[in-house]
Amino acid sequence: MSVEPGKWGVIYNPKAGTRKAQKRWKEIKEYMDSKNISYDYVQSEGFGSVERLAGILANNGYRTIVVVGGDGAINDALNGIMLSNAENKEEIAIGIIPNGIGNDFAKYWTQSLEYKDAVDCILNNRQKKIDIGFCRYYNGKNHERRFFLNAVNIGLGARIVKITDQTKRFWGVKFLSYFAAFFLLFFERKLYRMHLTINGEHIRGRIMTICIGNASGYGQTPSAVPYNGWLDVSIIYRPQILQIFTGLVMLIRRRILNHEVVRIYRTKKVKVLRARNASVDLDGRLLPKHFPIEVGIKTEAVTLIIPN
Repeated sequence: MSVEPGKWGVIYNPKAGTRKAQKRWKEIKEYMDSKNISYDYVQSEGFGSVERLAGILANNGYRTIVVVGGDGAINDALNGIMLSNAENKEEIAIGIIPNGIGNDFAKYWTQSLEYKDAVDCILNNRQKKIDIGFCRYYNGKNHERRFFLNAVNIGLGARIVKITDQTKRFWGVKFLSYFAAFFLLFFERKLYRMHLTINGEHIRGRIMTICIGNASGYGQTPSAVPYNGWLDVSIIYRPQILQIFTGLVMLIRRRILNHEVVRIYRTKKVKVLRARNASVDLDGRLLPKHFPIEVGIKTEAVTLIIPN
């Protein structure tokens, strides 16, 4: 299939929990039409369809793929592109129109959450080659590889993702979802027996959560940048009750790395040999619990359209 140069392939992923999905898309479509943008549009139809649609668009020659969605949809689109048969995948420009619960990766780039500003940003077409992380594991039948833009969480961080995903599907309200997650986990502070290697060092013990960040990692790796060829790692051991409050304040202020129960590393590869009963997520997408897993980085692997 031949696609005219400059034509966008737009994937619309309706916001979780909203009843105004079609109204939202109508507003975005009308604004793009007013700007005389040439595009083809597809709408996701449930979990996993964004990845499939992004792969189809990449294989059919679209060089600008626009995701109207949140962190999970962007992750799905990234994997669809990277696992496609398209040539020169690193040249496919990814544009973001935020439409999710969190939108953390868009916020990292100071991307406006207003759809008109986001469309104007993509029209401006300021492109930047960025790094992406990858996670390799064996699913019991095959060796799998998944990619991520923001972070991998193992333990508490992934458990929060799991709980908020379940509650937002029920309530559809971001604040209530996160409040419920933190309320349930405040008293839990569960520890996981883990064994991992970083820069040749073996780390063993009872750990609450690990964040391996290519970007800010939802505030847990605030110094990470997706264009320096490195991954930042924060390991959080069990805090006391008072340390939870100070930790939350430091997380909000982007100073979590200074907390006494946090150890930090910078590396190109992390191998998690064991993390008993711990959940794992990439950019908010839960992975099967299969260890060992290896997390690494591909430099300048994709092109992102970013604000000025």
